[in-house]
Amino acid sequence: MNTISMASYRSSQKLNPLSLLAQLSSRQANGCLQISSGSVSWSIYLEQGKLIYASDSVDPFERLDRHLRLKSREIPTLVSAVRVQVRLLFESDLESQSSQYPDYQAICWLVNQQYLNSAQAATLIEELAEEVVRSLLSVREGTYQLIPQDQFQDVPKFCRIELRTLVERCHEQLRRQPSSESTNVVPQPHPDSSTQPASPTKLELIQQPTPTPNPKSPISNVSPPTNNSIPKKSKSTYTIACIDDSTTVLNAINSFLDDKSFSVVMINDPVRALMQVVRIKPDLILLDVEMPNLDGYELCSLLRKHSLFKTTPIIMVTGNTGFLDRAKAKLVRASGYLTKPFNQSELLKMVFKHLS
Repeated sequence: MNTISMASYRSSQKLNPLSLLAQLSSRQANGCLQISSGSVSWSIYLEQGKLIYASDSVDPFERLDRHLRLKSREIPTLVSAVRVQVRLLFESDLESQSSQYPDYQAICWLVNQQYLNSAQAATLIEELAEEVVRSLLSVREGTYQLIPQDQFQDVPKFCRIELRTLVERCHEQLRRQPSSESTNVVPQPHPDSSTQPASPTKLELIQQPTPTPNPKSPISNVSPPTNNSIPKKSKSTYTIACIDDSTTVLNAINSFLDDKSFSVVMINDPVRALMQVVRIKPDLILLDVEMPNLDGYELCSLLRKHSLFKTTPIIMVTGNTGFLDRAKAKLVRASGYLTKPFNQSELLKMVFKHLS
C-alpha cells in the first residue's frame, strides 16, 4: 500500500498526538511519523497503520540498556558485556547520524547474534514503544511530518503492533497518574540504578593505613619524580581516561596526575560512560579490574575489539597480585598492570612508559 499523504507542519502549532496517531492508524499509513517539541523529537515507524518501532531523542541507548538490564534477569544471554558491546557498535551511529534508527539495528544485531530470539525482541520493542508513546501523548505543541521510509523495508520486522490499542493503553496509564507526572512534555532520563558500593576487597584497600594525611586513599603518597625523570613527550597534553567505580580512587589518581601535561577524565561507570571514552579518544586508559557491573577484563576485551582502541595503552589497576590475574590481563591484551597501593612515582612511571 502506498503511503497516504497528510499535512505536515514545520512551524510549531498546537498538537493532539492522540488524535494524530488514531488518524494514522485508520488511514493505514506507511512511513516514519516525526514529531518535534522543543529540543525533543519522536520517531514512530509505521507499516499499514501498525507500529513497527518507536524511539525518541532523549538518550535512546540508555533506555534500551535499561530495558535489556531488566530482561537480563530472565534472559541469561544478556550479560553486561553484551550490553556494552551493543553500545560500542551502534551508539556512535546515533551521534554521527550515519543511521536513522541505530537503536533498532542494535535489536536486530542482538537477534542475529542469538542473544535474543524473535519473540523476545518483539516483547522488547513493544515495551520500548509503550514508554516512548506515553511521553509523546503529553506533547501539546510542536511540529510533525510523515516521511517515507524505504530503507526500513529491508530490515527484519519482529512485530506489528496495533497502534490504536497501544495508544489507548498508554492514554489510560497517563490518566491514572497524578497530574504533576502526566503534564511533563519532555521525557526525563531515568536514573541509573546500577551504581553499587565498592566491593569489600576495594574497601579494605581504601582503609589500609598509609603514610599519607588521607588515610582513606588506596594510593600511598610520596614525592613525585623530578622533571628530569620525565621523558620528552611528542604532545603538549595527554588525555587519560580513568575508569573506576570508586570516587576515592579516581580523586587520588587525578591528584597524582595534576600536571599541565595531562587532561584527566574520571569515569565511575563503565557501561554508561563507555561512549564518553569513544568520544574523547584518550591517549591512555587506566582501568580498574573489580567493578560491580562489568569487570575490567571484560571491558578491556571489548575495547580491543573497537577500531579506536586496538593500540591504545590500557593499564589494569587492581589490588590482586596473583599470577592468574596477570595472565587474564595478558589474555585481554592489556598493556600493563598496576598494583594497589601504588605511589605517585610508580603511577607516573607506568604512564610515561606507555606514552613515550
